[in-house]
Amino acid sequence: MSSNQPSTPLRDVIGLDNRPPKLSDSVLIMIDFQNTYRTGVMALEGAEEALAAGARLLERARTAGTPVVHVVNDGGENTPYDIRARIGAISDEVAPADGEAVVVKQFPNAFRLTHLEKTLTGLGAAPGSGKDLVIGGFMTHMCVSCTAQGAFNLGYRPTVVAETTATRALTAPDGAVLPAAALQAAALTTITDLFGLVVPTVDALPA
Repeated sequence: MSSNQPSTPLRDVIGLDNRPPKLSDSVLIMIDFQNTYRTGVMALEGAEEALAAGARLLERARTAGTPVVHVVNDGGENTPYDIRARIGAISDEVAPADGEAVVVKQFPNAFRLTHLEKTLTGLGAAPGSGKDLVIGGFMTHMCVSCTAQGAFNLGYRPTVVAETTATRALTAPDGAVLPAAALQAAALTTITDLFGLVVPTVDALPA
């Protein structure tokens, strides 16, 4: 097969639903929108733009009455992920409102050893309930991708809003530098092959 001819996505091969969910029929999961990723060693390419998009997504969800769950990664004291310090706090632009759940995790998959699934069930979004999960946050190739996969493995239908995510350039195994944009595209494409849907922008998500 020519490299210019894409393969059929696994989702199509096994007949999964590829229609984007309505935001009003979903739960919004805001992953790791922490100051960690805006400055210093973990600064991401496009973090400010993604954060602004995340704020718009959060505003849309609140207006629609969509339940919101904030996920935050706790790496411990004196790390860039210290949730007790300003560096690890959720950014002010997307800070949790009163009554919105906050789930603390220590693994890329936000379902692992957390109360996320129990929290979602309490919001009427148990696996198989018909409620979809809409995901935004950091980093695209790590916690966003792993949580989308974790959701799929539990029976959910996750949708990632691409413009609310960001990542960083990394060194590939062959020693070449993989640009952030390439890693971003690869991570989102991996999700769309099987684990979930990806919509490009906040506005592309049906109300």
